[in-house]
Amino acid sequence: MSFSFGAGSFHGPHMHFRKSQRTEDVTGKVFDWGITRRLLRYLSPHRRKMVQGVILMLASAGLALLGPYLIMRIIDEYVATKNLGGLSWMASTLLAVYAADSVIAWRRRLLLSEVGNQVLRTMRGELFRHYQLLSMSYFDTHEAGSLISRMSSDIGVINGLLSGGVISMLADSVVLVSTMAVMLMINARLALLSFSVLPLMTIATLLFARRARAAYRQTRQKMSALTGRLAEDLGAMRVIQAFSEEDRSSRGFDNVNRENRDARLFAAALSSIFGPVMEMLTMLVTCILLWFGGRAIAASTLTLGVLVAFLSYTARLFQPVLELAMIFTTWQAAMAGGERLLEILDMEPEIQDAPNASALPPVEGRIVFDEVSFRYTADAPVLNEVSFEILPGRTVALVGPTGAGKTTVANLLMRFYEVTKGAIFIDGQDIRSITITSLRQQLGVVPQEPFLFQGSIAYNIAFGRPDASREEIIRAAKAANADEFIMGLPQGYDTEILEGSANVSLGQRQLIC
Repeated sequence: MSFSFGAGSFHGPHMHFRKSQRTEDVTGKVFDWGITRRLLRYLSPHRRKMVQGVILMLASAGLALLGPYLIMRIIDEYVATKNLGGLSWMASTLLAVYAADSVIAWRRRLLLSEVGNQVLRTMRGELFRHYQLLSMSYFDTHEAGSLISRMSSDIGVINGLLSGGVISMLADSVVLVSTMAVMLMINARLALLSFSVLPLMTIATLLFARRARAAYRQTRQKMSALTGRLAEDLGAMRVIQAFSEEDRSSRGFDNVNRENRDARLFAAALSSIFGPVMEMLTMLVTCILLWFGGRAIAASTLTLGVLVAFLSYTARLFQPVLELAMIFTTWQAAMAGGERLLEILDMEPEIQDAPNASALPPVEGRIVFDEVSFRYTADAPVLNEVSFEILPGRTVALVGPTGAGKTTVANLLMRFYEVTKGAIFIDGQDIRSITITSLRQQLGVVPQEPFLFQGSIAYNIAFGRPDASREEIIRAAKAANADEFIMGLPQGYDTEILEGSANVSLGQRQLIC
């Protein structure tokens, strides 16, 4: 059984009923335990590596605290007393600490990179498989740019939080608290002077995080629009060139591209302001420490080693604050991305097998439309109580003006959409009582706008029958009068189809389909 779709069979409803889904405008929650718990399940297969990552993070945090302490002892106990033997030993110890920290950092990054790429693969694979389960009506009302954005940007930011953000947040918190504790133990007065800038730094961080979230959403929205526009123009390149509209198409793309650039420049401008502000506050603390510490050293109430250690600890104190601010922004973005991702994964396809659906046995080919009505949207009826019968072995053409419902008849028979009223029967069985897979496996689709996948000609001919033998493939090609031109190609049936079927003509594409 075979039938031909009309023009735009796969895209016709899109052109008339597509709605813009600006999901990138969703801000998301700062924290949602339900979303977080479901996202964390992607880390379950990697628990051992994540535990190793935590241990390595804590070890690195401990070494970060040990370094300035050793410097303080070197200056006060060995340099001041001119103990060259002890100086050599302590300097070697300090070198070993920094070397160990470097090795730990290398191993941690490698470990988290492995986990991150595995999680990324798992999430994208799961989302792609679910995309293929969704009904055509979903793709009618969702832009390609938005769907691609969820696959790339949303999953990317979620993966960034899961693979490194959670561990970094734990490590930064430990480093922040432990550094403050060590500073208080060494010299409470200098510690409190160092902490005096923390409120200003916190305010600056919160202000930046708020603006950064808005800028981040804007860049995601513009990138989604750019991706969608690019996909649309590349798919319509034949039409663009046929009407000599390259200039107008370029201007339209330039507008979208310029908006994307402006959004990114605004985000970059925020970062360029935030960095110097934080550096200025850090230098302010340095000046405060040098002023009060220098006076204390002159009065012999403070040693030089303590002051140098505090300068080092101060730099390490503010780094976790900055990183926690970035993680907070990433967490908020991941909550928004996770909400959008889970929204899709939780979405049930409109067209599903009935609970008691059975497989369709080999068909004779008797098709009956019994008072079938259908509408893509509530205010746009397409078919109204249409009834007809197609007997086995007959060739039937549906003739009518554009919009009469010819393509819709084929879409309904394939169960791309569900009838609004009435029923469709094949060999006396309501297609709603048949499994979708067994139904579509026995229907041959020849679209008016043929589509070929990248791969060999043999692969494309056998796309609906992956287990077909070479003899069956050749027999099908001969039946479609395609064997002669295929055998004239350099590699015959093994000729690779290029992207966009650029190496075969439109007529040859139709024959292969």
